[in-house]
Amino acid sequence: MVQITSRIFVDDLNNGIEKKYHKKTFIGTEKETQADLDLLKRYLSENFSIKINGQPKTIVFLSKELEADDVLVCYSKITGVEKLKTLEITNTILTDWNAEQQNITHISAFGTKRSVLFTESSRKEVLKY
Repeated sequence: MVQITSRIFVDDLNNGIEKKYHKKTFIGTEKETQADLDLLKRYLSENFSIKINGQPKTIVFLSKELEADDVLVCYSKITGVEKLKTLEITNTILTDWNAEQQNITHISAFGTKRSVLFTESSRKEVLKY
């Protein structure tokens, strides 16, 4: 299994979702609706993807929580991973509307931790194991 934890500033996330889908959302607030949560899941699935050994994998959204510093933490997983030879990550979260945005993805596998920086001009990375 691959476990994914995303940490996103909630105000930036609501702005990004509104710009992409032309609908105001209230994720992480008392006004949050099921429709907001559905848009969050859609946004994440359209802007973050993983291929393992060249094969696209389904990322299953599990849950989310809001930290005190207005950071939304989202938990997801990929199941059915047997051997990991290559990991291809595409990450355009928030860079689709804000060229200044940077995303750092940390990957821990086989006792080694690696970090990848994603920007508007660097949206995809392939790691070999």
